[in-house]
Amino acid sequence: MIIILLGYMGSGKSTVGKALANTLKYKLIDLDNYIEAQQNTSISRLFQTIGEIQFRKIEAKAVREILKTKTKTVLATGGGTPCYSDNMQFLQQHPRVYSIYLKASVKTLSERLIIEKSKRPLIANISDNMLSEFIAKHLFERSIFYSQAKFTVEVDSLTTEKIIEAILRELD
Repeated sequence: MIIILLGYMGSGKSTVGKALANTLKYKLIDLDNYIEAQQNTSISRLFQTIGEIQFRKIEAKAVREILKTKTKTVLATGGGTPCYSDNMQFLQQHPRVYSIYLKASVKTLSERLIIEKSKRPLIANISDNMLSEFIAKHLFERSIFYSQAKFTVEVDSLTTEKIIEAILRELD
């Protein structure tokens, strides 16, 4: 089985992915790290040099490569991964995939992301006072994709351990 973690940037996909993979004794693949190693450059640099559309093509190809060759894996996707190409449809139809949406509120996401804006190409140039509005709009647009996951965990008030417990209950 391949467990796919979906959610907006800052929802905890990388953190939860690492803890979940350790608990299950699965391999963890962080999609952004995978792409950076494959392309030999950062996601920010890819956005700057080739633009978001070309980046999304690379991302879709990487998802397919991973799902073709891996088992017993937790894949922490990028926030936009399910929203482009036909990635969500592909994930839903894949027989070995179990998708989980880590759902966080605009307030939680804003609090987490304001600290690390410079590392996030989509929000790096958005002023602090406009960040919540941007996230709310973006989250609304993407929620149609995220909500197609097989399981949703509302993460706002949960520790990583409690999120893992909820996921393990669902997987049993």
